[in-house]
Amino acid sequence: MSRPPAPEWAVRALADVYDPCCREKGISVVDMGLLRSVTVEDGHARVELLLTSGWCPFASRVLDDVEDAVRAQPGIESCAVEIVWDEVWSTDRLSESARRLLRFLPEPVAVPDRDAYIAAHTRGGRS
Repeated sequence: MSRPPAPEWAVRALADVYDPCCREKGISVVDMGLLRSVTVEDGHARVELLLTSGWCPFASRVLDDVEDAVRAQPGIESCAVEIVWDEVWSTDRLSESARRLLRFLPEPVAVPDRDAYIAAHTRGGRS
């Protein structure tokens, strides 16, 4: 089932909400690609989130922070935040800025010369 993108107001509201694992790097739940959808009906918001792992020890904190941020928006009287399990989170959901900050490496089979790759992608060629 195709879902509409999250409304811009929700994206802005959640741009300052962080998974505790990513706060230090300044990567929001939006940049992590955790936000799947936001719908509003009669002042009640419903937010769907994906988790990077079903074992995330901070899931309840993230849910509370997302709820608080959405509920604080004009016209929102209540908010339910749900984790969805019918879609798997992957690094493809990361924003470009999050990808740069996390410096994900390509699959090993895509890098024939590991040392050359690292030298080309680090400051001064140092790992």
